[in-house]
Amino acid sequence: MSVSIAARYYSSGPHDAMDVYSFDPLEDARWTEFVARHPKASIFHTSGWLRALQRTYCFEPIAFTTSRPTDDLLNALVFSAVRSWLTGSRLVSLPFSDHCEPLVDRPDEMQTLCSAVLRRQAQDRWRYVEMRPASAGISLGTGFGRGQNFLLHCLDLRPDLDALLHSFHKDSIQRKIRRAERERLTYEQGRSEPLLNKLCYLLDLTRRRHQVPLQPRAWFDNLIEHLGGNVCIRIVSKDGQPAAGILTLTHGKSVVYKYGGSDARLNSLGGMPFLFWKAIQEAKHLGAHVLDLGRSDCDAAGLIAFKEHLAATRSTLTYWRSPAVTRPTTPKNVWTMSVMKRVFTWLPGGVRRATGRFLYPHIG
Repeated sequence: MSVSIAARYYSSGPHDAMDVYSFDPLEDARWTEFVARHPKASIFHTSGWLRALQRTYCFEPIAFTTSRPTDDLLNALVFSAVRSWLTGSRLVSLPFSDHCEPLVDRPDEMQTLCSAVLRRQAQDRWRYVEMRPASAGISLGTGFGRGQNFLLHCLDLRPDLDALLHSFHKDSIQRKIRRAERERLTYEQGRSEPLLNKLCYLLDLTRRRHQVPLQPRAWFDNLIEHLGGNVCIRIVSKDGQPAAGILTLTHGKSVVYKYGGSDARLNSLGGMPFLFWKAIQEAKHLGAHVLDLGRSDCDAAGLIAFKEHLAATRSTLTYWRSPAVTRPTTPKNVWTMSVMKRVFTWLPGGVRRATGRFLYPHIG
């Protein structure tokens, strides 16, 4: 049996019946096997995702469990330590992950683990702890309050392909898929450097339209290096010009849509609906049961409509924080962000990319 490396022991709190140990999941041989067998685990729990976060942003992983270092793992909460002089230091489960389910099956274990995390927060003076469970109604115990709300959309892939195709919105999806086929868009998939170059080009166009910085190129390089075949880039082009691209991640029976971008001048060709149709076909071929379309801001009407035109089912995704969020966004803050976004839109490409490299380690 593998022994946890550098496990740290936490004595039980006054109301806890179990002891808690913390450890580095990237240095513990039990982690990969535990994630592979736990039914609630996702691509965001994997060592590859944790390693990419560490290599790109220096976010150090830490996990908490009631399993002793010499025993198999039976439960865990996993976090990344985000240390920032700009936005404050905190524990997040997990940065840049749409959701991260606690890998815990029993309520008493959850209560014990959450208590240990809050003791660690007080000890290390973290500004806050954030957890991002996908399950509604999960109980994190006292000390946590509701933070941001998002919408999460998932598509059930178990029906046959004909049924899936006919469940799509006729105008927004079905007709655009046929348009893309008539236009003879060139389709490529894989994880080569030329494909990544095309995806980054499309992401830059899209994020500039949305007035937000592009993620560092190193982030995508590290995802490919550490997740390997679980990463797939899909690109469609018209006469050699990239029109749309998406990046998906695969774990078990789930395929996750994580990033996408397009050239707005070519959107009428139906490239993005066509890409999702190809991703669905290929996911079905791999035996996947779910296409996780990720989170959406509650006011992102266009994105929400697109996902629901794909017949995806929505649910509320609530992030939880300790201490609870008590200060709402003020009009002054909204005005400041609006001005910053307008300025960012007009920055040269090199400055925008440098801005992304500077900001992303602080906003996980």
